[in-house]
Amino acid sequence: MGAVLLEGPKACGKTRTAEQAAASVIYMDDPVRRSQYRQMVDTDISYILSGDTPRLIDEWQIATKIWDAVRFEVDHRHKDGQFILTGSAVPPKEDKDEMQHSGTGRVSWLRMRPMTLWESSDSSGEVSLSELFDDADTAVRGENKLTLADLAFLVCRGGWPKAVDKGRSKAALRQAINYYEAIVRTDISRVDDVERDEHRTRRIMRSYARHQGAQATVRTMLADISENDIIDLSDKTVYSYINALKSIFVIEDMPAWNPNLRSKSAIRSSDTRYYIDPSIACAALGLGPDDLINDLNTFGLLFECLCVRDLRVYSQALDGTVYHFRDKTGLECDAVVHLRNGRYGLIEIKLGGEKLVEEGAANLLELRNKIDTTKMKSPSFMMVLTAVGDYAYRRSDGVLVVPVACLKD
Repeated sequence: MGAVLLEGPKACGKTRTAEQAAASVIYMDDPVRRSQYRQMVDTDISYILSGDTPRLIDEWQIATKIWDAVRFEVDHRHKDGQFILTGSAVPPKEDKDEMQHSGTGRVSWLRMRPMTLWESSDSSGEVSLSELFDDADTAVRGENKLTLADLAFLVCRGGWPKAVDKGRSKAALRQAINYYEAIVRTDISRVDDVERDEHRTRRIMRSYARHQGAQATVRTMLADISENDIIDLSDKTVYSYINALKSIFVIEDMPAWNPNLRSKSAIRSSDTRYYIDPSIACAALGLGPDDLINDLNTFGLLFECLCVRDLRVYSQALDGTVYHFRDKTGLECDAVVHLRNGRYGLIEIKLGGEKLVEEGAANLLELRNKIDTTKMKSPSFMMVLTAVGDYAYRRSDGVLVVPVACLKD
């Protein structure tokens, strides 16, 4: 492609990653030159685009005219690898729709997320998703070296590169708190220059954190906010805050999966609520590792968010997408990794323990038996993804039990 647009939350490593591939760089957010660069965009945009290629334009959305200029240059240079654009906020929906249309055939869009446990060296990587898709009968072996306390720390630390670099320290935990404070104080207003109240943002983010992994409606969250805080909010106001958080990649909800089923059970189509990293939920709720150990219900929800983060990164590398399934009878599957070629894997996420693993395996088998395999493929694998457990293994019924600290793409 002529250009690559790398988007994702602040501090996840976009610029550092892009710098490794770029031959020249311009930082639009440079506080010393920012106003000069914006004037150049209006008077002599060729300066912004000039330089050895690939040319990295960091935080390009500060001057959105850059998009059309890059598209024009790509059309007239007739070469691949001309520009890399990085951004930690998306334009308004109408602008984004037009960008996707005008960028067709010219720009490749890539989503970057915080680091997985495999990338942060907290997973052994002994179980590979790609190998499971390539060979359903592949041997599944792995040893989990992380304790429940280790996982509690990793949920609160998150996958932020600066936090990973600080090891198992209080400073590592502080990174997510600082990120959360930046969101509520400035970032949520800067995204579209609409002034939003800091305290309302805190309440909404706290409620969103309580509903991780749920298909909670805005009305449900409004009831949650009013029950815990005296504040008069409308649906429209909450939607405005949520959309702003999505625009800066803080929230990444999960769409519903719609398979062909033998039964006539209605499939729930609501998105499932998730932060892009579990550490944001921990910061919003004011929780640390010890708090999670003392509240396993909350720990389970935030551990699910961690697993979804990792599965999204792994599936993206395999040209796949992660979905959630739930029907009107209450049968659900926490994560369905669906590849572009039609193959898919069913995954239930549990903290661990024999009872929860059995429950997860039963759900997976019941869902598999409902799928109409005359109209779509059988699942490539069924997996219970756990926090604890000594080993990764295959059960006699074919369901895999895999600690998340053994997984990679």
